[in-house]
Amino acid sequence: MARAPALQEIEELPEADRLEEFPHPRATKQVFGHGTAERDLAQAFASGRMHHGWLITGREGIGKATLAYRFARHMLALPGERDPKAEKLDVPETSTAHRQVLALSHPGLLVLRRPWDHKTKKHISVIPVDEVRRLRNFLAHSTATGTWRAVIVDSADELNIASANALLKSLEEPPPRTVFLLISSEPGRLLPTIRSRCRRLDLSALGNADLRHAVLQAIGTTDVGPPEARAWPVLERLAEGSVRRLLMLAGGKGLELHERIMAQLRNLPRVDWALVHTLSDELSGAANQTRFELFYDLLLGELSRLVRVRATGQGAAEDLALATRLIADDGLPYWAELWERIISDKAEAMAINLDRKALILELFAGLAKAARRS
Repeated sequence: MARAPALQEIEELPEADRLEEFPHPRATKQVFGHGTAERDLAQAFASGRMHHGWLITGREGIGKATLAYRFARHMLALPGERDPKAEKLDVPETSTAHRQVLALSHPGLLVLRRPWDHKTKKHISVIPVDEVRRLRNFLAHSTATGTWRAVIVDSADELNIASANALLKSLEEPPPRTVFLLISSEPGRLLPTIRSRCRRLDLSALGNADLRHAVLQAIGTTDVGPPEARAWPVLERLAEGSVRRLLMLAGGKGLELHERIMAQLRNLPRVDWALVHTLSDELSGAANQTRFELFYDLLLGELSRLVRVRATGQGAAEDLALATRLIADDGLPYWAELWERIISDKAEAMAINLDRKALILELFAGLAKAARRS
């Protein structure tokens, strides 16, 4: 009976790292493409010489959180429920650890993440220091002999300075049999002192076969139909090894959104402002958050690809022609700076709830200005 509120809370409150109707990473049954990393974790745990801090890195949506929750279940399970060969992190779904981790009710698990703001009806933009201070009570309680504790930070990229320093204190003096699992897509932005106290586990983007398996696993738990056979090659290219991005593309007219972005890029330095106004209207509003994020993900991906093609002179003929037309011989630093500015402008807009339409209009004005330099 005591666990009922926790279960109810999970069902009712949105979770920042969950993509719409698809399962949360901790509810994902199997991780694909990271067998070596899984084996490394299982063997490190079985050796009895477990490092207290792990920094799990890699691009967004490739299974970092899924792996972290699998490892947490493995640590918190009974010895007889773990793989005796220390090759995998599988734990029976009937086990207490499996059920309690799924419900976030295991006494040996603490997850630090962006809280839900009941007043604004959205997640706040960072992990605040008060969230990290929950570590005090969690670590203060003694555990039964031989049991472990797991702290998952999802994601460490969302720590602010105060919360990062608060976490650092616990990493500097880790309690026995406690493991910190920090998830990061941008480890270079973390405090060097946090990075230095963690063993780094880098995950690669998924190959196409693993990507398909992971996507079909996620889709299989929903009423969403799988992509058409002819759509897979385009989806795989745009997803760049990210399950999350491919799921976003497969739903919500993602391919159509990509083509609208490309049409605007091909038209630069001219801008079809009527179409841009229509697009910005579609992306505004809290109900369009997923599509808004996908727009930025796709746009930044295309800009990055054009800069890379221009810098190397290698790529498809169409990409090379577009990159050469848009980016002057001495224009690479300017476009790289523009890429960074688009990211920072978006982050600022999200943090203080600025008008999204104005943000997107300004973005295209910046692109047109950059293209005119060529």
